Amino acid sequence: MSADRAKRGDALADKLARIGVLRDEDLVLHLPLRYEDHTRIVPLGAVRAGATAQTEGVVASAQIQYRPRRQLVCLLRAPDGGDATLALRFFSFYPSHQKALVPGTRVRVYGDVRDGPYGPEIVHPQFHAVGDDAPLPDRLTPVYPTTAGLAQDRLRKAVARAIASDPARTAEVLPEAFLRRSGLVAFRDAIAFLHAPPPRLAPAAARALVERTHPAWTRIKFDELLAQQLSLKAHRKARAARRAPVLTGTGALSRALLERVGFRLTAAQERVWREIAADLRRSVPMQRLLQGDVGSGKTVIAALAALQAIESGRQVAFMAPTEILAEQHYRKLAAWLAGVGVEIAWLSGSLPAKARRKAREGLASGAVRFAIGTHALFQEGVAMPGLGLAIIDEQHRFGVAQRLALRDRGLADAHQLMMSATPIPRTLAMTFYADLDVSVLDEMPPGRTPVATRLVSEKRRGEIIEWVGRMCREGRQAYWVCPLIEESEKLELQTAVALHAELVATWSDSAAGAAGAAGAAGAGGPARAGTPITVGLVHGRMKPDDKAAAMDAFARGETSVLVATTVIEVGVDVPNASIMVIEHAERFGLAQLHQLRGRVGRGAAQSTCVLLFEDPLTATAKARLKVVYESNDGFEIARQDLAIRGPGEFLGARQSGVPLLRFADLEHDVELIERARDAAAELLQSAPAAAARHLDRWLGGRQEFIKA
Repeated sequence: MSADRAKRGDALADKLARIGVLRDEDLVLHLPLRYEDHTRIVPLGAVRAGATAQTEGVVASAQIQYRPRRQLVCLLRAPDGGDATLALRFFSFYPSHQKALVPGTRVRVYGDVRDGPYGPEIVHPQFHAVGDDAPLPDRLTPVYPTTAGLAQDRLRKAVARAIASDPARTAEVLPEAFLRRSGLVAFRDAIAFLHAPPPRLAPAAARALVERTHPAWTRIKFDELLAQQLSLKAHRKARAARRAPVLTGTGALSRALLERVGFRLTAAQERVWREIAADLRRSVPMQRLLQGDVGSGKTVIAALAALQAIESGRQVAFMAPTEILAEQHYRKLAAWLAGVGVEIAWLSGSLPAKARRKAREGLASGAVRFAIGTHALFQEGVAMPGLGLAIIDEQHRFGVAQRLALRDRGLADAHQLMMSATPIPRTLAMTFYADLDVSVLDEMPPGRTPVATRLVSEKRRGEIIEWVGRMCREGRQAYWVCPLIEESEKLELQTAVALHAELVATWSDSAAGAAGAAGAAGAGGPARAGTPITVGLVHGRMKPDDKAAAMDAFARGETSVLVATTVIEVGVDVPNASIMVIEHAERFGLAQLHQLRGRVGRGAAQSTCVLLFEDPLTATAKARLKVVYESNDGFEIARQDLAIRGPGEFLGARQSGVPLLRFADLEHDVELIERARDAAAELLQSAPAAAARHLDRWLGGRQEFIKA
């Protein structure tokens, strides 16, 4: 192969890799987004605006025009010499366009027809020169997902070559008896149909093709779900073969903790704690997901699990995705466990070198049994020789590379407890979390009051500032959340720094005015009219000590209003805070809005969450705000969030390399998910070789990612 040809091959491979195509087998499964009908010609005189059409004509003229901007305009006339014309307009063109569209050339064009200054026209049509009797395709033309620099024609040829060059790529890998019982169409037939459907399908079949309910699509979606289920079940089986430390515990530290925290576990907490405690006493590594709505009490369960491991002579690592969340866990657990004699090491990227070295030494020697931090816990230089339990908070917010690194750094044989404050919808639990045992905290601790949610236009912001000021003078506390820290030219949003300055100035002026009025009125004035409103500020770019001081001042009631970015999304617990105002709520995701709202409603007072929004709202923003306004149920919100965003964004995995479902739909294919789950168990039991071949077809060497 010449150097130039090899270089061209490498360039194509690079572009294919960008769309997830690493092998010829991946090209077989690179299915079309939609189809175009190039099987018939519409006579030039019958072409009408508003239609998508393929037609032929002879180039009458082609010239560059400069008004209103530089463009190439070509006029076609009917090949039979009739009066019909069609204009082709190119706003972006190359010399090759001009060479191909010289007068007298017969061309075949395809595109959306619209009315133009010269009659019907197509802007940026597909076109190529043809002879008088050029044949038409006998199948619909596929349009594939692609990337910059990878033309559809080149991609179509690559797919066709991959299918035709090796029949094994479309051969059946599932047992014949299994397929007969399942009623699924043959894999080869499904692939052939989806890459090149026949034209003029019956209306029902054409609709099923577009809506992805056709039997060919059903086979592909089933196979995709089956591969996912096989991978997860194989992972679970491999885990069952490993051995983890048996953590029986003594119960002494756990009892001391429950006496110290001053509250009784709810029935749901008791049930979940029994499940986790039983897992820790087994020699099979626990992999359990603890999910519960905001404020349901996951942290105390994590603390009890940690103490059972420590009582058994083992070490515990508690990891959170962000430094501020890890720090909040550290402060809460350090306060709880100080009274039971358990020392905690705090490890984060921003820790001073001396403190980090001391923490590492304590963990390496085994003198310190409990470590809390970010993923810095599992970086080079941190040794925990007695690790028995890893607790991972908001696991889905870690990148896939971090999750793989965790497994490679000694977690494979340790018990794992993953926690999520984002409830997992049932279909997601059946697919992406199918290898985990799941515990659900479905009961809120006593004392939680439902939060009233209000949608308020940004135009009424002044009224909200006045209302919050009035509430704070009556002794209430409020969070005020912004999406940005500093001014951005691209997003003209209220920023935390600017808002802090604005509220300080506004309430200082109003307090001074109210105090003057109260003095003039004498003793009959309002009792708290002159009470100053103190405003704190916290955001992710502050130094840890400053951040902690601002949080502590708010928790102690020294600060009336805490202006913050989403660093307070998870983990902050201030029972007296009963007001949450969220600026530009339309910019936040559903899960974030629900998490932020969960920061209030923790005390006896009626709590209110005000969602300030800027008009006009997009359709997606309207849908999100409607859901959070109408529901306080975390599971319902999670279900709606999944429907709006799709599994990739919901899991935080869109950019992380996790192979997400390309064809199956978690909302509409529930029955297929259940069938695939049952089929995976059957195949692993009765036809493991077929299961292995199926996994290789769908995942190749990428099973590692789905286990992460």
